[in-house]
Amino acid sequence: MTKLALAKHPDFPGVEGPVLVVVMDGVGIGRRDDYDAVWLARTPNLDALTADARVPSLALAAHGRAVGLPSDDDMGNSEVGHNALGAGRVFDQGAKLVNEAIASGALFEGEAWRRATARVRESGEPLHFIGLLSDGNVHSHLEHLFAMLRRAAREGVARARVHALLDGRDVPETSALEYVDRLEAVLAELSVDGRDYRVASGGGRMIVTMDRYEAEWAMVARGWDLHVRGQGRGFGSLREAVATLRAQTGATDQNLPGFVITEGGAPVGPIRDGASVIFFNFRGDRAIEITRAFEEDAFDAFDRGPRPDVLYAGMMQYDGDLGLPRTFLVQPPAIDRSLGEHLAHAGVTQLAISETQKYGHVTYFWNGNRTEPFDAARERYVEIPSDTLPFEERPWMKAAEVCDRLIAELKSGAHRHARVNFANGDMVGHTGHRDAAAIAVEAVDLCLGRLLPVIAALSGAMIVTADHGNADDMAERDKKTGAPLADERGRVRAKTSHTLNPVPCHVYAPSVSLTAAPGIERPGLANVAATALHLMGFAAPDGYHPSLVRGAR
Repeated sequence: MTKLALAKHPDFPGVEGPVLVVVMDGVGIGRRDDYDAVWLARTPNLDALTADARVPSLALAAHGRAVGLPSDDDMGNSEVGHNALGAGRVFDQGAKLVNEAIASGALFEGEAWRRATARVRESGEPLHFIGLLSDGNVHSHLEHLFAMLRRAAREGVARARVHALLDGRDVPETSALEYVDRLEAVLAELSVDGRDYRVASGGGRMIVTMDRYEAEWAMVARGWDLHVRGQGRGFGSLREAVATLRAQTGATDQNLPGFVITEGGAPVGPIRDGASVIFFNFRGDRAIEITRAFEEDAFDAFDRGPRPDVLYAGMMQYDGDLGLPRTFLVQPPAIDRSLGEHLAHAGVTQLAISETQKYGHVTYFWNGNRTEPFDAARERYVEIPSDTLPFEERPWMKAAEVCDRLIAELKSGAHRHARVNFANGDMVGHTGHRDAAAIAVEAVDLCLGRLLPVIAALSGAMIVTADHGNADDMAERDKKTGAPLADERGRVRAKTSHTLNPVPCHVYAPSVSLTAAPGIERPGLANVAATALHLMGFAAPDGYHPSLVRGAR
C-alpha cells in the first residue's frame, strides 16, 4: 500500500452525498460582550447548529502550537490555519522555522545570506531590507530584522537600508511608533565606525507593496516607486513621516500613504545596481507580487521601468511551484500527504471555491503550499472576483456570489468533496469597525442557511468551522484585566488583529447518526481533515490527527 492510499473506514461507510468544509474566516468564540461582533450578530443558523443535539459541536484550537507557531501566545492566521486544515497534521510554521534558523546560526551560514552580504561588500551598495515592521508574528517579526541588521554589521556590511511597511492589522491599529522607535534605536546603535544604517521608505501595508492574489497591483507599483526609485513624498525620518501622515489623513497605520526618507532633498535609499535586497516577511501570500516584480523578466503587471541588477532573496520561498523567489534564507515547511493529495490519488473529485481575498487559502495553503491541482481532471478551483472597495463599506463582500456558485456546483453532483472560504469575518474584522463586522458575520450565516437544506437534500455532510478568530473581539484589551482600553478621547480602541480564541466546529450530517469522538485532547484545526475523510467513508491516514466524530447509518 502506498503512502497515499486511503483505506475504507472500518465502521462507517460514509454519507451518500458531498462532504463540504465551510471555513468562516475570522469567526471565533469570544467573550459574548459588546465588542464580540460574532455574538452581536444575528446568526440563527449557527445558533440552530449549536442547539441541535444531533449535530456534534465543539471548540477547536486555532492558534499557537496547535497550528505550528512558536508558542500559545501567538495568534493564528489564515495561512497556518488552512495548512493545518488541509494537512491533517501540525507542521512547524514560518515564525518558528525562522526563529530556529537564527538561533542556530543556520540562516547566516546559508548560501543566500553569504551571497547577499558578499555582493554589497564588493559593490558598496546598501543591503536593503523590505518587510512588515511588526511583532505580530503573522507575516514577520521585527526581531528577525534586528538580528539580520546586527549580523550584517558584524560581517562588515557598511551600509543598510530598511523599507518599513507599517502594520496596524496584526497589532494595535496605531502602534507603529512603538516599532519605529525600536528600529531607530537599533539603527543608531549600528551606525558607528563608519557604518550607515537608515530607513529609506515605507507606508501602510494595505496601501503599499503587500497586495495578494493580484487583487490590486497598484499597491505593488506604489511600493516599487518608493523602495526602488525613491519616488514619493519626502520626510526627514520615519517617525516624522508616521506622525505627520497620521495627523493629516486620520488614517490608521495599515492605511498610511507611502513615503521616502530624504536628505538634502534626495532619497537616502533607492535600490540600484549592485545592491542586495532581502524581503524579510516569512509568510508568502503578500510577498509573491513584489517578488515577481524583482525576479520576472517578462513582467507586465505595471510599468516598473529599468529593473536594477540586484540579488533578491526572500526570508522563505513563497511559492514552491513557481520557484519564487529563486533565492531564500530559510527552508519553508515541507507539507506532504495533504487531504487534497490523498483524495486525488484515490480518484475523488474535489471543489475549492472562494472570492479572491481567500482564494489562495482554499487552494495553495490547503494543499500544503502547492499552487496547481494534484489531478486537474478531478479538481475544480473557482475564484469569485472580490470588490476593491473598503470592506467596512461592503461587509457582505462576495458571500452571496460564492454561495450561489457553490450551491450550483454541489447540485451538479460533480464533487464528492468541497471546501469554501467565506472571507467576511476576517477581512471586515481587520478594519476595526465592530458593527460592520457583525454584518459580515450575518452575511456568512445567511449563506449557511442556504447551504443546510442543500446538504440535507443531497444526503451529504457539512463541517462548519473557522481558521482563526478575529471578529469575535473588536476591542484592544488590558493584558492583565481583559478590560477594553480607551484612547485619549475616551473611546474604546478598536482591535484589528486576530484573536487567541478557539473557533467553533459543527458537523452536520442529517442522513446519519453522529456523536463526538471521545478522548481527543485539545482538538484543533488539524482534526478537520480526518473528520472529512471519515464522513466520506475513509480511515484517517497514518499520522493524521483523529476524526472529531463517530458515525453510523
